[in-house]
Amino acid sequence: MSVSTASETKVYIGPTTPAADAAAYAALTWVEIGEVQSVGEFGDQANDVTFTSLSDGRVRHLKGARDAGALALVCGRDALDLGQVAARAAEKTKFAYAIKIVAADALDANDTDSIFYFHALVQSARNNFGENDAVVTTTFNLGIVTAIIEVPATVVA
Repeated sequence: MSVSTASETKVYIGPTTPAADAAAYAALTWVEIGEVQSVGEFGDQANDVTFTSLSDGRVRHLKGARDAGALALVCGRDALDLGQVAARAAEKTKFAYAIKIVAADALDANDTDSIFYFHALVQSARNNFGENDAVVTTTFNLGIVTAIIEVPATVVA
């Protein structure tokens, strides 16, 4: 695979239904979140656990609990977009919702794109009206609560 741009990446929100693997996630019903400007960063990072030995005065670094992060999903605000409506409704609950991100990284029209699945809490839906000539945006902060399942892009011969 070669590198690609973020252009044409799509983001979807699904139900609160748990899913254990890619097949279970794929079987869920999805609503695309429209007018996405930026997905932000996400992915596992281990906590840094340190221990200092008295005998040699050295700090040792160990890998602790893993955290997939909280991504800032920035959208051009569309009050009637069904995906944005669903995300705003999800923000008002305490439940984690299924999220699907489809990267536009297929090499050609015969290949498949990479897909990322996870569950996240929609922690905020903050509007930014900015200044005179700015596009009004809504940032949905998604706190990831599960492991991220990646279905890599494939080349179809």
